[in-house]
Order: sequence, then C-alpha cells, then structure tokens
Amino acid sequence: MNGWTHRKEYIFRSTKGLVALAIALIALITAVWGTLSGPMAEWGVRDITIRLLGMDIQPAQREGRIIMLYHVIAMAVVAIETYMITSTVKMRKEEQANINALMTIGYILAMFFGLGFAYFGHNYAFHGLFIVGQSLIFYAGCLLAKALWPWDKSTYLVNESPYAKTSKGLDLERAAFFTMAVATLGSAIFGAVTGSFWGNGHQTFLAEDLIRIPHKTPLQLSIIGHLHIMLTLVAVAITLLVGRWLDFKGVWHKIAMPLMIFGTITITLGVWTVVPYENLAHTIIYVGAVFTMLSALMLVIFGWKKLISDRLAVQGITKANVFQGIAALIHDPLKFGPLWQMVFMNFTVSGVGIYMAIKLDKLFRIWPGREERITLTGHWHILAALIATIILMYYADMCGLKGKARQWFGWILIIGSDIAFASMTIFSFKRSFFSEYDQQPLVDLTMLLADFGLGAIMVILAMLLLWRIYDFMNEKGAWTQENSELDLNRIEAKKDDHAKTGEVV
Repeated sequence: MNGWTHRKEYIFRSTKGLVALAIALIALITAVWGTLSGPMAEWGVRDITIRLLGMDIQPAQREGRIIMLYHVIAMAVVAIETYMITSTVKMRKEEQANINALMTIGYILAMFFGLGFAYFGHNYAFHGLFIVGQSLIFYAGCLLAKALWPWDKSTYLVNESPYAKTSKGLDLERAAFFTMAVATLGSAIFGAVTGSFWGNGHQTFLAEDLIRIPHKTPLQLSIIGHLHIMLTLVAVAITLLVGRWLDFKGVWHKIAMPLMIFGTITITLGVWTVVPYENLAHTIIYVGAVFTMLSALMLVIFGWKKLISDRLAVQGITKANVFQGIAALIHDPLKFGPLWQMVFMNFTVSGVGIYMAIKLDKLFRIWPGREERITLTGHWHILAALIATIILMYYADMCGLKGKARQWFGWILIIGSDIAFASMTIFSFKRSFFSEYDQQPLVDLTMLLADFGLGAIMVILAMLLLWRIYDFMNEKGAWTQENSELDLNRIEAKKDDHAKTGEVV
C-alpha cells in the first residue's frame, strides 16, 4: 500500500488515530466557535468570524444554536471514550471494528451537518443527516452494550484474581462498563423523546434560564435531567477508563466496583424519575452520587499509592521521607494529573453543588437571578472541562509523549486548567465576599486568570496536535510503528478466528 493508504488506515482503524481525529475536530470547533463569545466578541473578533465563514446568526435562535453546538462536541467526546473502551476492554475484533466504524461515521455526520444546519442556514436536509448521525451513534452504543455483556462465560474470572468479581467469577469491572453503557442508552432516549416534541408543545430553552421558574413542564424537566445524567455518565466512563489505565486492582478495586455499579444505577433511576417525582428524584440522585464519588476516591487512593511505590522502586529508595514521597507522586504529571483532577473536582464542582443545594433558599435565591445563573452554568462547564483535561492526559500518554515534552504538557494542562476553574468558582461566588458596588476588582482578576489558564490549555493542546500532524506527515514517523502494531493485531485476530474453526493460516 502507498503512504496515503497507510495513513488512512491509521486514522480510521487505529485507536490512536481515531482519538486524535476526534480531539482535533473538537479543538478546531472550540477555537473557531470560541471567538463568538467572551472577550473575543468584545474585541470584535466575533464579527470577523461571522463574515469570513458566512454564518447566519439570528439573536432569536441563540438557544437552538448553543444546544446544537453542545451536542456536536458531546457526541465527539462520547466517541473518544468509546474508542478507549473498545481498545481496553476485552471483546472480539469484529465487534471493536463495527462499533468504532459506526461511531466515527455517526459523530462526523452529526458534527458537520449539525453545525451546518445551526450556523449556516437552516437547510432541513442537514438536520435530517444530523439525526442520522445521532442514530448511528445510538446503534453503535447498542453494539457496545452487547459486546460488554458481562455474563458471557468467556469473560468470567474463573481463577483467583486481584480484580473485583463475584463468587461465581463475574467480572465486576466489566459489569460497571456495561451498566454505564446501558444507562447512557436509556438516558439518550430520555432526551430524544423530548426532542421529538420540538415545535409541538416544547420550545427551545437553556436549562439555566429556568432556575427561578417554580413549575416546570414534564418536557422541560426531561431535558434538564437528560443533560445532567449524560454528563455524569461521561464522568463515570472516564473514571472507569482511568482505572483500567492505572491497572486498578486489589482490595480497593473490589470495594469500588460494586459501589460504582450501584451508584450509576441509582443516579440514573433518580434522574429518570425527575419528571413524575421531582423532589424525591433529587434525594435518589444524591444517594447515587455518594456511591460513585466513594468509588472514585478509592481509585485515587490506589493510584497515588501505586505512583509513589512504582517511582520509589525505580529510584531504589526503600524508606522514603515525606518530601521523597511527594516528589515520587508528582513525578509523572500525566499519571498524577487525572487523579488530582478528580480530587480538585470536589472543590470546584461537587463541593459547590452540595453547598448550593444546602444554601439554595437561604443564600442563592436571595442573590440576583443572574448570579445564580452564572454559578449553575459554571458548575457543569467546569465539570465538562475537567473531564476533557483527563481525556487529554490519557491521550498524551497513549501517543507516547515522553521526556521534557511530557512534563511541560502535563503541568501546563494541570496548572492552567486549575487556575482557570478555581478563578471561575471564585467569580461565581463573588457575591458572598463583595457587594455589587465593590466587586469589580475581583471580577477583573478572576477573568484575567481564567483567560490566562484557558489560553495556556489551548496553546499546549495546539502544540500537541501540531506535533502529531508533523509526525503524521513524516513517512518514518512514530505513526508508522503504531500502524504496524495495528497490522500485527489484525493478523493475530485472524489467527484466533481460524483457530476457532480449525483452519490453518
């Protein structure tokens, strides 16, 4: 095969190529569409982007455009996590190939035609193709759930194992992935049913616009529940993937997996009951969140201990002091980072959400509605962005980033994101510290720090992608070795298939 055929194979058949493509498309959309709001709009860049690209921007259609943009990015993130799952969880090669192919076609169709419909004239053929893309993604999810079915005897852990399993040998980590996949499919339907009523009893809205409305329609509650549960399940998926990445096992794993399964089921059922039993649903959701957070905490405890012990073993240190232990923990930012972000999330997302729930009537409802809206909007944006940083660290390690480049990328990503998200958290709570008359210095400082942190993330991500593009254009780049590994895997898969039928290759 010629060079471009090999490159096409790498991009659309290998896990690294598929993940790289999805990350690059998300980064491109974020860079371009990010100029439509924030400081870029104030500086006039927004108008330049609209004119250069020929966008059709109508103020009355703002909510619909934003919803489409969120879905486009979210589906690409779901695709990335799917690729990571199919490459790390045991399944047949043909299942992996079919799932990845459908997922890729689906999110690319949804991405290009969804944005085309929303921002470049309302061609309803584009909207139809957007729905086709979503349907393919859903079908890929059904195939993924089938491939993850944990009661297949070939997936049993029949011998003693350091991983979580039942007394009959059922792999509980696989069961956790299966639970997450099924919950995601059901929650997608939860939102799709409401989407089918658009223009027939349901109007476009943003969830944060309804915070002061005491009585919400069932369709509005359904959408609010849909967006919360989908983001939660994306977080559950990346937590399970980080566990696979770090080889999570032992006593913590055996406790964490049942907690994750029970928590995922409980949160999902709580969200699904938000329409008929809104008040009771929140209690159920809180219970489920406690179990999933405990499971993540056990992963952090295991992971930090593993990072320290592995590094000290390399250094030949048998009895380390506190400073040597800390140095060992933070030696590799790409392994330390995801676990740290899970801890940091408690200060900027989980803790904030709990505090808001406790103080909602006594504090937040006394504030101007705009302040509560800012806090809620920032709450889930920060969670989504933290998940994105974990995915980027996972990918950087996957594509073999080493040496100083690994250190620079990891620490800039961690420090930049944490500065930005901490600043946004402080900004959202500014009314707790200052009156509206005195708030401007704090607003200016937090906005500056947030822009600096987010800008650092975008720059370091751009450098990573440029490195991958340069390597991809090089006929002897690292991608050729990765593609050779893909060919070897394919040959081994064929041998396995022939062995099952008694044929000889």
